[in-house]
Order: sequence, then C-alpha cells, then structure tokens
Amino acid sequence: MAFSSPADHSLFISDIHLCEQRPDISQAFVEFCTRQATKASHLYILGDLCDAWLGDDDNSPLAELLQQQLLMLSKGGVKVFIMVGNRDFLMGNEFSKACNCELLPDPSVIKLYDQSILLMHGDSMCTADKEYMSFRKIIRDPAMQQTLLNKPLSERRAIATMLREKSRSANATKAEDIMDVTASEVTKAFDQHGVDVLIHGHTHRPAVHHIQSTDEIKLKRYVLGDWDSKGWYIKAQQNQISLHSFEF
Repeated sequence: MAFSSPADHSLFISDIHLCEQRPDISQAFVEFCTRQATKASHLYILGDLCDAWLGDDDNSPLAELLQQQLLMLSKGGVKVFIMVGNRDFLMGNEFSKACNCELLPDPSVIKLYDQSILLMHGDSMCTADKEYMSFRKIIRDPAMQQTLLNKPLSERRAIATMLREKSRSANATKAEDIMDVTASEVTKAFDQHGVDVLIHGHTHRPAVHHIQSTDEIKLKRYVLGDWDSKGWYIKAQQNQISLHSFEF
C-alpha cells in the first residue's frame, strides 16, 4: 500500500495518553493517522503515546489497535519514529519491529528540511519537581525496567494503575510552575546540542516560545499539547514549523 500524494512535510505529536477509559482519544488517534499522518513523510511521536505501556507482550485491544495504525502508516511509506515518555517507558524493540517503526533516544537531534531540530519528551527539564525527578531516575533505570518486565502482565497492570493514581494525587497539590520546564535546563539543552529549534511535550502546555540567546541568535521552543479536550500536532516543512490543534 502506498499513499498517492507526495509528502512535503513531517508531523510531531506527543502525550496522546491512549487508554481504555477514553475511547474518544483512541478514535481521534485513528482518524489522525488515516487523515493527517498518511499525507506526511515522517511522523515523530515524542512520548506518552499510551497512558501506560506494560511491555511489548501487552495483548490488550488498545495495544493491537496501536500496532495496526502504526503498521498501516509504515506500509504506506510514512517513516514513524517513537520516543518513549514517562508513561510508556517500557515500550521496546519488539514493538518497534512489529510496527516497522524506529525508537529514538531522548534527547535526539534530527536533520529535517536543512535544519537541525532537538527532540525531547520534556520531563528531563522539569528539575524543579524534585519528587518527580527522583521517580524518573528509578523508572529509567534498565535494571528496574527489567524487574518490572519479569513480572506477570496482570501484576504490571496493577502496578500501572497504582502509579497513575499516585501521580494524579501528587500533581494535585503541586504548584503549577514546579511541573513546568526549568529555564536554565532549556538553555542548557540548546547549548549542549547546538541547535536553535527544540520540540518537546510532557508539560501539557502547548505554545511556541521565542528565546533571545546571548549571541543574538533567536531560539524557538515548540511545546506540544496533550490530547484531552482537543488534539495537538506540529507540522514542519521547508522554512516553516507550526503548532496546530483540532477538536474531537
């Protein structure tokens, strides 16, 4: 299967948080894949595609739906890239092979339309949230991840439910600015990777930030929104990057 129209753009999404409790988001994702993503040359998914990914052996209907959609895009000629987030950190090579997708490390610098772009999930820059950063260090540890994967799927489902409830409870009492990125970490990311464009998600605060650097270079930070009351995506093409939302 090949899509007929030549693609002159790439798309970026994050924080879709697919879950059985939100069939409307699942339907929106299917429609986005079939109506929007099929027309792109590349689709970059920057973390938290699922509200919880329990491992590549997940046999739930949602996991099957996800594999079907991404494989459909891949077979149609769309190059799909996935960066894991804090909700789907157990997504691995078996799933990516099944979907014919490529896993991206966090962070990654890509070359697109003659421009270098830094891609991140975004949570590593939220350093003011000390509690979360401690949790992140634990869940990103390969030994801890393997310990989780060695548990039965039913037990992993129970753990995921517990972690979601704990996260909601903790975030309810945190100040808003604590859960956003730290300005110095953003500056550090630009400096370390030598780019002037950064795209990330995680914070659920969609926006385009214009940053004036010390050497007169104008930097841009694009933040993707989460899919809740509406969907969000970024479209990149020659000489233009834009943030878009849509109702569902």
